[in-house]
Amino acid sequence: MSMSSNASGRAALAETLLPEGFARALGAILLVLAGTAVIAIAAKIRVPFFPVPMTLQTLAIMALAAGYGSRLAVATVLVYLAEGALGIPVFTNTPPAVAGPAYFLGPTGGFLLGFVVIAFVVGRAADWGWSRSAPKLMGAMLVGEVIMMALGFAWLAWFATLSNGATGLGLSTAFSAGVAPFILGDLLKIVLAALAVPAVWMLFDRKDA
Repeated sequence: MSMSSNASGRAALAETLLPEGFARALGAILLVLAGTAVIAIAAKIRVPFFPVPMTLQTLAIMALAAGYGSRLAVATVLVYLAEGALGIPVFTNTPPAVAGPAYFLGPTGGFLLGFVVIAFVVGRAADWGWSRSAPKLMGAMLVGEVIMMALGFAWLAWFATLSNGATGLGLSTAFSAGVAPFILGDLLKIVLAALAVPAVWMLFDRKDA
């Protein structure tokens, strides 16, 4: 990202902080690896909530995307998914489920794909400078969330390989079991992430003032 872009208030926070040259590439790699660790840890944290406990996984992805921008965010989520495909237990249900390529064929496969969409949509908003504005950032997060939920719902309803050998839960069950219980928690996570990232920007702006 060019300095003129940074001066105009556009670009994600990470893009403005990374140095130039080789150090920039090294810094980007470290940010991606750190981001995958944050997502993996967040996936394991279960917070009591209504109607079901929630993890902090999507909160972490949204916050990272808002801070990283689209390129780093998508790279981070893809590396995170690759870690799971290689058998590293980075997903919420691993264990008891076993990570690996077959995991993506299970009930959560569509939602995992949706994480890439969230990373791109929210990260792209950050590229445009929207991470300084809570309302704009919240709007981008809502768009990413809806697309992720749609992908997860479709996969769960028609394509997911279930433990009993069946394929898909059907529309009604997929919505009642895989979407509806998580709407309230995900809305809360959107609000938290959309407020947190602009607040971080304000801290950096004050230091530069």
